[in-house]
Amino acid sequence: MEIICNYLKPNYVLIAFIILISILQNYCFCITTQKHNNSSAGSRFSAAVATWYGDPNGAGSVGGACGYGFNVEKRPFSAMIAAGNANLFQSGMGCGACYQVKCRRSENPACSGKAVTVTITHECGCDSQNVHFDLSGAAFGSMAKPGRAQVLRNAGTFKVEYRRVRCNYPRTNLAFDIDKGSNPNYFACVVKYVNGDGDISAVNLQTRNDNEWLPMQHSWGATWKVDLANGVKAPFSIRITTRRTNKTIVARHVIPADWQPGKSYQSLAN
Repeated sequence: MEIICNYLKPNYVLIAFIILISILQNYCFCITTQKHNNSSAGSRFSAAVATWYGDPNGAGSVGGACGYGFNVEKRPFSAMIAAGNANLFQSGMGCGACYQVKCRRSENPACSGKAVTVTITHECGCDSQNVHFDLSGAAFGSMAKPGRAQVLRNAGTFKVEYRRVRCNYPRTNLAFDIDKGSNPNYFACVVKYVNGDGDISAVNLQTRNDNEWLPMQHSWGATWKVDLANGVKAPFSIRITTRRTNKTIVARHVIPADWQPGKSYQSLAN
């Protein structure tokens, strides 16, 4: 090798050195990119605690702190819901988020080890030190082996694993339930069935009179509100921004000119 190098001209040595440095730089860049790739973030299960409440085969309770009412029993929720402690409910901002929950076979012989998907629809005053799912009786029993649901429910409380997942509501439209207290100068609604993130960080309303988007305030649970000036006319368009991915969904003219308090209106924008 020394003999060959002695015969190389200086400019050849310099060119070879530059090429080598370039290759090494590109190699290091590739390693760095892979190290920071977080495409699998959120796919791992974490530890939590689970209990159950309400009817053994029911939806826990009618409605709940998110304001979904009797919808918790019906499709697409289908009673597969959970009340979350402060870590999950997050003062109502966690309403609508979806999680997979599974029990550990080592905790109970009736446990199937298979994950079930639930939506946060209620708040529980559970242990704030841990992530705590107070599942509906139906959801809790769904973690059991066939025919062992009641055996699993008899355990009452045990450790589970959970992870955040996308909400998937096939053949279900994005819906807005108008608060019964709404009037020409005050508008409030519950937003439900948000595909993907499920939970919401912001809601804006656009009237027929103005192209500007009015910011709505988070009221409670999944309810958002806004004060309206005199003479404001519908139809209203509603724009929601999801919490996890900051996705924007616009429901054009979803609230008709003849809207009524207590009614529900749907959009295909989901």
